[in-house]
Amino acid sequence: MPNMSPKMNEMPTLPPEVRSKCFSEVALGYTEEAALDEAARCLHCKNAPCVTGCPVNIRIPDFIARLRERDFSGAYDIIADSSSLPAVCGRVCPQETQCESKCVRGIKGDAVGIGRLERFVADRHNADPAKSAPHMEKNGHRVAVVGSGPSGLTCAGDLARLGYEVTVFEALHTAGGVLVYGIPEFRLPKSIVRGEIENLVALGVKFETDMVIGKVLSIDDLLDDGFEAVFIGTGAGLPKFMNIPGESCNGVYSANEFLTRVNLMGAFRDDADTPVMRARRVAVVGGGNVAMDAARSALRLGAEEVSIVYRRGEDELPARREEVEHAKEEGIVFRLLTSPTEILGDEKRAVRAIKCIKMELGEPDASGRRRPIPVEGSDFELPVDCVIMALGTSPNPLIKDTTEGLETERRGGIVTDEVGKTSREAVYAGGDAVTGAATVILAMGAGKTAARAIDEYIKNK
Repeated sequence: MPNMSPKMNEMPTLPPEVRSKCFSEVALGYTEEAALDEAARCLHCKNAPCVTGCPVNIRIPDFIARLRERDFSGAYDIIADSSSLPAVCGRVCPQETQCESKCVRGIKGDAVGIGRLERFVADRHNADPAKSAPHMEKNGHRVAVVGSGPSGLTCAGDLARLGYEVTVFEALHTAGGVLVYGIPEFRLPKSIVRGEIENLVALGVKFETDMVIGKVLSIDDLLDDGFEAVFIGTGAGLPKFMNIPGESCNGVYSANEFLTRVNLMGAFRDDADTPVMRARRVAVVGGGNVAMDAARSALRLGAEEVSIVYRRGEDELPARREEVEHAKEEGIVFRLLTSPTEILGDEKRAVRAIKCIKMELGEPDASGRRRPIPVEGSDFELPVDCVIMALGTSPNPLIKDTTEGLETERRGGIVTDEVGKTSREAVYAGGDAVTGAATVILAMGAGKTAARAIDEYIKNK
């Protein structure tokens, strides 16, 4: 019998007073009972509108049907046909604006908790000590993947399943890209990312870390070394700043640096080799998921007050609603319709305050959002000793600067066609290296598309 309750099963979470003081995962996941009850809410629509909202086209009704039958292994296999990172996507994918936004149950109530069910299935699979990877017959062809973020891992996994010998080159000492350096432990535990990478290793994917392509080796070196195609999935790791006075003061971080120190280098531990500032009052400039991650991390490092400073209103916040609500529950202060104009330092150039001006919303700009307009005479100072700029990122120029004939657009993104082919023969690209900063699942979709194109290219060569 279908479960016709209009409400999605609640996701249990750590209490705010507990989680705000530690880096343990906030969302605890469904129990088997809750997962089966939520799966029963799916109507298994024949036209499956939810699938059209998924960038990697997971056969959502089919995996939920297997889950309802307690065929957990079968449910995982269906997801894995389309996604190389189901445990990751179940945690960080914005399902509410993608697959769940198309769910028929969402018309008169809550959508089916697709992301929560995906997480349940993936976690159950990864916890099974008897799990085994399918044996893949190698086809004798080699492909290089540059970058081990979501697009690179997806491309590598799909090609490995097709029989290719895939080697992933990662600049940092740990594979995972933004999944390990950008997303905090409390939202995406690193053990989950390691588990997903181990699944790829079981498929035969090789990983080489500390390999900065463009410095240690070039794209041309990879092609000369016998790789028949190269996929570039280097992400968008170049931070943006406001270029306001005082940004060079001590205590000003980009969100990239701050989160990398905390997440990848473990700076939240007392015995960490890499330090990070443990400030009393912190201002995080920006309103996206990265801003929420930085603010909530600063709170967990012991800050007494953490403020989100954002120039538009709450309705315009680009962060996931769930992340905003979690931040509010933990005590993050939202200073909306507020824009920084200067960072003020003391005699030692250490941050002492951030000067701001209040804003009001005017007509929509090119992005479709209402343009923030300064309110004359509304300037004020916010006392802080740390400022974190979470204003977005752009692609690192290293690859384009060291690869002859690789066309890029004005902001540094690699130019590709609809399947990820670049201006260079046998070179493909996808994810944030092409689009600029976007979501994990969109990067995965690009990696999946490029894998199909690479397969066709090599078959027809």
